Amino acid sequence: MERDDKCPFDPPPGLREGRPLRRMVYPDGHVGWLATGHAVVRAVLSDSRFSSRHELIHEPIAGMEGPGGERDAAPIGDMTGIDPPEHTRFRQLLVGKFTVRRMRLLTQRMEEIARDQLDVMAEHGAPADLWTLFAQPVPALMLCELLGVPLDDLDTFQRHTQTALTQDGRPEEVGMAFRSLYGYMRKLVAAKRAEPTDDLLSDLTETDLTDAELAGISVLLLVAGLDTTASVIGLGTFALLRNPDQLAAVRDDPSRIDDVVEELLRYTSVAPRAVRAALEDVELDGQVIKAGESVTVSIEAADRDPERFPDPNKIDVFRQASGHLAFGHGIHQCLGSQLARMELRAAFPALLERFPSLRLAVPAEEVPLRANMSVFGVRELPVVW
Repeated sequence: MERDDKCPFDPPPGLREGRPLRRMVYPDGHVGWLATGHAVVRAVLSDSRFSSRHELIHEPIAGMEGPGGERDAAPIGDMTGIDPPEHTRFRQLLVGKFTVRRMRLLTQRMEEIARDQLDVMAEHGAPADLWTLFAQPVPALMLCELLGVPLDDLDTFQRHTQTALTQDGRPEEVGMAFRSLYGYMRKLVAAKRAEPTDDLLSDLTETDLTDAELAGISVLLLVAGLDTTASVIGLGTFALLRNPDQLAAVRDDPSRIDDVVEELLRYTSVAPRAVRAALEDVELDGQVIKAGESVTVSIEAADRDPERFPDPNKIDVFRQASGHLAFGHGIHQCLGSQLARMELRAAFPALLERFPSLRLAVPAEEVPLRANMSVFGVRELPVVW
């Protein structure tokens, strides 16, 4: 479903029409379900009777299946596509690495990275593309430093990540991008085992994870962490620039940044969907989802549910947006949610303090969007100040 060009931040028209749980025909002919209501989506994501295993789910986007249309199992280390107990083992090893306390310890370094990148943007001068000069590099630099990935390889990672997340890309190109990322990470894991350094990947080499599992986990963290936070920075800034009263509120009162970040996460919902497969018959919202049926949960629709968020299509940085589902919910809730929040809390105040007169350099309708990507966002964000 395509978005309305006049309202690019809103879910596609018609997505929220009808019942919050309704039938949907998938591209491969499977008749499954679409969940759009906040309560229903939350229920599916938290219910162990719904599986995340890749080989069980039907894809809602054509061309995302394996060669010949088969559904492959998740790659080794990809926690998003497995269930307990395998998922539990990975999660327990990683959850302590992304605690609120640990992220607070990284805040000062994140603020330094944001300031340094704003220096680059200022040196470039206006007009400038905020996406390539700020939104994209800031979380990438933080994540590479956290994991222990050499910065010289950052451009390669970003190129492969963009290919891997393209929904309409050729399967062989997407597969090659993932294989390249895995191959690189296998070599880096071996190097960290031989000579550990002060980073997350070196810490994980001291666990019982195999090299293949470590490489898979690292690829997942990179692909999930490089693009999502960058997209919230880019799309969130675009949203604020289109709503000057909201931008002024953020700029003039940085102490409210926690609420601002939660609202921008809700409003942008850059990771718009997830898919689950029923392991048994489940009654939900007065209907029965049969065993084997896939349920696509629309995060973007759930976070615009008027029963949960009044006037949901309006960005309101004074709103209490806690309870949004931008990071998912349940056992698969994003491991890096605290890292992302920390990065966003540093990025937005730094940007608006440095460039208080920031504004779009082109008409809003000319800002190119990434509608064909698994992570929604801007392709460019031309700005002046």
